[in-house]
Amino acid sequence: MNKQSLAVHQFRALHESGCFVLPNPWDAGSAIYLAHLGFKALATTSAGFAFSKGLPDAAVPREMMLEHFRELAAATSLPVNADFRNGYADDPEGVAANVALCIATGVAGLSIEDSTGRSDEPLYDFGLAVKRVKAARAAIDSSGVPVVLTARCEAWLVDDPNPLRTSLDRLVAFADAGADCLYAPGVSRPDEIAAIVKAIAPKPVNVLVSKFNRDLSQARLNDLGVRRISVGSALACVAWGAFIRAAQSINDRGSFAALADAAPGVDLNNLFSSRSL
Repeated sequence: MNKQSLAVHQFRALHESGCFVLPNPWDAGSAIYLAHLGFKALATTSAGFAFSKGLPDAAVPREMMLEHFRELAAATSLPVNADFRNGYADDPEGVAANVALCIATGVAGLSIEDSTGRSDEPLYDFGLAVKRVKAARAAIDSSGVPVVLTARCEAWLVDDPNPLRTSLDRLVAFADAGADCLYAPGVSRPDEIAAIVKAIAPKPVNVLVSKFNRDLSQARLNDLGVRRISVGSALACVAWGAFIRAAQSINDRGSFAALADAAPGVDLNNLFSSRSL
């Protein structure tokens, strides 16, 4: 069993019972540190990676994103789930072709969302959205590498007038279309989370935790039946927040007091020393 096959096997096993946290590193160093802490799997963050490149979210070209997946999959032995946005294509055929490229990077899972990125039609037409998930499923099956397919409904993130109803309708259809895991980023009310879990059972549900719903603990989400928890760009933004506050303090007040909160460089050096080229 090669590295990717083992990672896929481990990732699928994590989805079978319990509730696990899938933190989101934005580069190899943060991925290695999260593995060092003992997390069982990782997920990329399109926004966190984009910010590290000085780009806004959704502006990272496909080839750059694929190389990012390749780098993170190689950085640790942990399964890596790829935030593949809309699959870098509108039509199902394009989604299928790009999913095949994504699988080839060594990831153990990938997510496809139904957001178009257009303000006039923020979500793909229902029928097209389902066909896109079916195309991703077919590409995975054809590859012979059973990576975990997560289908996302972005209703909450695009201010849909009835995000729960839209998410329930779409996630059920996505599950029937072959998605292994279902995800509606932005849902935060316990009753709405429970409704999603019930609607697509027994397939697992991923819930995004951010600063807006940070009161939801892993134990609470486990009680609601959630199988997987991710944090999106939150860890990257926490790092940016500390950097911004320290830099502003230096620039505005000439104070270096914020440097007292810095991670010990010697500890990071020791952690990464075994990976020196």
